[in-house]
Amino acid sequence: MQQGLKMIVAGVAVAAAAYVAYAFVIARPPAGADPDDAAQVALGRQVYARECASCHGVNLEGQPDWRNRRPDGKLPAPPHDAEGHTWHHSDDQLFALTKQGIAAFAPPGYRSDMPAYGGKLSDAEIWAVLAYIKSRWPRDIRERQDTATRRAREAR
Repeated sequence: MQQGLKMIVAGVAVAAAAYVAYAFVIARPPAGADPDDAAQVALGRQVYARECASCHGVNLEGQPDWRNRRPDGKLPAPPHDAEGHTWHHSDDQLFALTKQGIAAFAPPGYRSDMPAYGGKLSDAEIWAVLAYIKSRWPRDIRERQDTATRRAREAR
């Protein structure tokens, strides 16, 4: 009888440990975009190819003439490579723009083709896309963007 009780207690302990690991490690999205995390970058590459490349380019090059409004008043999709302005924004700004869409932050009447991905992608997928984008930047650009991220977080 006592042996059976020990096995039940051990089983409950293992189940509890597994739940804690899931709740606090596996289920929690990453706290940011880590371009040195191979798994996060690999996921980001897949999601980017599926959700972003059709507008922002397979090689992050953006659409032609991306700084000038089209006849419909919208700007073409900007590049996410070092030639664009993505790296001028902190990780948290990029995450919020991707999750909530441009309309949540733009002035009234601003029109954009950039949708909100919060209902389509998980937080982990959004962070992964950002990690993938950052992994494609030269070291100096990554360092400048990391500084912007750090400063923005310290200012909170």
